[in-house]
Amino acid sequence: MAERTQERDRERTLPRIRLDQPRIRRSRLLPEYDPEAFGRMSERIARFLGTGRFIVWMTVMIIAWVVWNVSAPAHLRFDEYPFIFLTLMLSLQASYAAPLILLAQNRQDDRDRVNLEQDRKQNERSIADTEFLTREIAALRMGLGEVATRDWIRSELQDLMKEMEERGRERDLFPPDGGRHSDVPDA
Repeated sequence: MAERTQERDRERTLPRIRLDQPRIRRSRLLPEYDPEAFGRMSERIARFLGTGRFIVWMTVMIIAWVVWNVSAPAHLRFDEYPFIFLTLMLSLQASYAAPLILLAQNRQDDRDRVNLEQDRKQNERSIADTEFLTREIAALRMGLGEVATRDWIRSELQDLMKEMEERGRERDLFPPDGGRHSDVPDA
């Protein structure tokens, strides 16, 4: 009886996990995101950061920033000469660009690894197919070694013809002029 009570207490304290029902979603403090979509976005950004277009736009922005803050009226300037805010913005851009580029490289490494594995499996299949075909060709060659070829039959027939001509000369079956005489007298 005491065992049943202990078992019931355990069932009440531990929630029963059912595999046929979805788990209850817990609330999270951090926002949820799709890692695949984030990875694709980081690859697009990294691809853009590696172009001449980005360098041109960045150069134009910096030149415009500096020209504005040097030549604009004093009350419209937002970053005075040492350009601390510009330095901060460039540092912020670099601090985001580096991890995005690394994330894009990691994704590319993963794709390369998968492609390499697929190539390796394809090469193994090709090697197995080549070995199979090599064995089949060897078996066919061995089988053809026992089959009479046209050239072999031709040479055998020529040898037989020569042998028959020699025997015929001995018995006078085949005259030496090649059989040009006939039973009909020449007129």
